[in-house]
Amino acid sequence: MPDKPTLSMGREFLAIPGPSVMPDAVLRAMHRAAPNIYEGDLVEMTHGIVADLRKVARTKHNATIYVCNGHGGWEAALTNVLGPGDKALSVSVGYFGQGWANTAQAQGVEVQRLNFFDRGCVDLDVVADALKADTNHEIKVLLGTHVDTATSIRTDPRVLREVLDATGHPALLAMDCIASMACDRFEMDDWGVDIAVTGSQKGLMVPPGLAFVFFSDKAAEVRKGRDLVQQYWDWVPRANPQAFPQHFGGTAPTHHLHGLRAALDLLMGEGMENVWARHAALARAIWAACDAWGTDGPLEMNVPDPANRSHAVTGLRLEGDQGTRLRQWVEENVGLTLGIGLGFALRGQPEWDRHFRIGHMGYLNGQMVMGALGGIEAGLTALDIAHGDGALSAAARVIAAGPVFDA
Repeated sequence: MPDKPTLSMGREFLAIPGPSVMPDAVLRAMHRAAPNIYEGDLVEMTHGIVADLRKVARTKHNATIYVCNGHGGWEAALTNVLGPGDKALSVSVGYFGQGWANTAQAQGVEVQRLNFFDRGCVDLDVVADALKADTNHEIKVLLGTHVDTATSIRTDPRVLREVLDATGHPALLAMDCIASMACDRFEMDDWGVDIAVTGSQKGLMVPPGLAFVFFSDKAAEVRKGRDLVQQYWDWVPRANPQAFPQHFGGTAPTHHLHGLRAALDLLMGEGMENVWARHAALARAIWAACDAWGTDGPLEMNVPDPANRSHAVTGLRLEGDQGTRLRQWVEENVGLTLGIGLGFALRGQPEWDRHFRIGHMGYLNGQMVMGALGGIEAGLTALDIAHGDGALSAAARVIAAGPVFDA
């Protein structure tokens, strides 16, 4: 029995930027006996899953499924178009952008790094200069991150495509969409993205364990020129399987697929335009509360310009160890789990303790966001962390206005 009464009983709210809250429909779909993995319902269901994944990514091109996490998705995308000695340009705004570059470098790729970690956005002039300097077009791939989960910075893939086109550079545009897919608007074909990587545990609302790589016909042509691609990561048989197990490089991830089918049913039923508009409105509600808290206290959002903020995660900072203390208080006292300041540990413990993140992705509605904001305000009050008034009222006004189709 607890030493004292607590207000944390009841269903906890996991407000971290992935894994996200899983819908009951997904959990029910996964709670079943093992199916036949060679023929029957599972095979037919997978055809529909691949078709709907294309709708989520807004592509008519190739969609592949890997049994791994997002880091595996990075490796799968890279190994199909880059080999040892090839060159890539990494445009990074945080911890995960650096991680993708590190993965490429570990595979023997020569990576030119442009890091904009402290700027809150990509400097397009710097990117353009790097591409212009590559007069022999040795750079094969530009690596970008749609949303860096650690910093909550959002980079519009369209501006990277515009820089590539304006400089006449033929490099493929590859985007890490792990934190953004099914949260922030993403139009793979219309925006000229050649490769997109995402995972199952965020906007797709399924447990960790699946990664998805989408690739254009241009990227497929580059793959044809590769002499050696590790068999498991090869996207050719996955995109055009001659037998069902080739979809997955072996045994199908049976229960993940059932959960994914249920999640896609929810997304298709809501409609991607509506999904994006919902995420945008809920993000604006969180930002409104954070702005109010920050009027009379140390709380700040990591990204000053709303145009560069993710609709799936908001990174925040306080002073000293207040971020850690706030996270611990709300989890222990009101059943709310906030995200750690991932990546800021690279700068030392004081930076880690200052930062925290609010995940607002996937299976999320207005009352869940208002509850999370109420829990945070209770923590700020209990810990005597200075903050401005009116945060919940500001968020409520955004919720009351409803979503708009400007995501």
